[in-house]
Amino acid sequence: MIILWILAGLAGLLICLLLAAVIRTLLTPSKTSDYVPDADPARAEAYAKKLSRMIQVDTVSVPDTNQREKFLAFHKVLEELFPLVHARLEKTEIDGNLLYFWKGKSSDRPLVLMSHQDVVPAEGTWTHAPFSGDIAEGKVWGRGASDTKCSVMAFFQAVEELLEAGYEPPQDVYLSSSCTEEWAGDGCPKLVDEMKRRGVRPWLVVDEGGGIITEPVGGIHGNFAMVGVFEKGKADVKLTARSHGGHASAPVKHSPAARLADFIHEAEHRRLFRRRMPREVQAMFETLAPYASFPLKLVLGNMWLFRPLLLQVLPMISAQGGAMIQTTMAFTMLKGSDAYNVMPQEASLGVNMRFIPHQGMEESLGIVKRLAEKHGLEMEVFHATDCSAVTDIQGDAFRTVQRVIGETFPGCAGSPYVMTGATDARNYHRICDSVVRFAPVVYGPEQMKGMHGLNENIEYNCLPGAVDFYQNLIRAMT
Repeated sequence: MIILWILAGLAGLLICLLLAAVIRTLLTPSKTSDYVPDADPARAEAYAKKLSRMIQVDTVSVPDTNQREKFLAFHKVLEELFPLVHARLEKTEIDGNLLYFWKGKSSDRPLVLMSHQDVVPAEGTWTHAPFSGDIAEGKVWGRGASDTKCSVMAFFQAVEELLEAGYEPPQDVYLSSSCTEEWAGDGCPKLVDEMKRRGVRPWLVVDEGGGIITEPVGGIHGNFAMVGVFEKGKADVKLTARSHGGHASAPVKHSPAARLADFIHEAEHRRLFRRRMPREVQAMFETLAPYASFPLKLVLGNMWLFRPLLLQVLPMISAQGGAMIQTTMAFTMLKGSDAYNVMPQEASLGVNMRFIPHQGMEESLGIVKRLAEKHGLEMEVFHATDCSAVTDIQGDAFRTVQRVIGETFPGCAGSPYVMTGATDARNYHRICDSVVRFAPVVYGPEQMKGMHGLNENIEYNCLPGAVDFYQNLIRAMT
């Protein structure tokens, strides 16, 4: 009888909590994201022509290759397109990487605007040739249009126009652009080393990585300014199983391929890594909640009640959402025997890992190593970097970015989020406490699909807003 009373009491408590959440949701005003780029065809078309010229220069970067001459050709185009920047700013070129210095009235709170010059290879059959820079259907087409020559063009153009108007920035401004971002090369670190040598400690760094994303979460419609505040760490891991091989007509148990399969199966069906809701992810959900339909608004707007449930179901309903709350492990490469009738003496598995701050590189790799040893696998780790530092979403620098987003893009809600990929921005954490990832252009489903894929493009009606954002941010550094 006592157990029944306890169960009845718990059920009553749960009903009360649910009722409180429902009432709270009903009392929370619903919002609509109605931001669309302002119609400014003259500016948009002029900026599209500049971006087109930049795309026409092939800046595909190749790992561990000296390609300085290729990027010097791109720099000549920048000089033609932005003559005042090159006449009045102090330019430093290091192995194809660029750093520009614009002296401000004060050096107390330097601002760094950055995005990379290099692009990934353009394979496959494109509707518009990948280095054509075609302007058609309201879009600029080609590799780098959205990732990220659009933002390079925008901050150069922003400074060009301010110089033309005789403007003097309130704080020192730096323009930073590496040519090795796409393979996590040493370009940006060299630029950071140069700034460190000069004794510069930026107050704010703004890189690409986030953007104005159309429908950032399924069921939440409209455009939202998603501002990345930290990056997950990453590593490439190779797992190798060995044996004496043999003829496939007499197979033995626990072959290399079978042991790799056992490892994959256990990793897929066991929860290897802890799930935790970073406060930045919770802030993202709470920001987006008023824009959702009632069921989603109920869950996202009442994290005090539904956080445990969301931690359980989020990876099942959204791969991107799940990646924001735990370390992830993706199986990307498999290799075994070269013949159907030969048992492999060696089989290998390639794994890409992304580390979350609450369970960083060392702990996450340790978990994988113990599982690998259980299945008789050798483990090698390549290109490992831990999670970046986290930018304080309550800090002045982040609030400044949010304020400028609101001023530049009326009706567009700004939200923090977690970068599950990697950018050059992580290098700046060595000298700056507030590093954000936000390219001020609109990325719809088509643009997201085109990044690193076929038919990359950007709708050029968003380019004036991008230029305005950088100008407003420069002005805000008082």
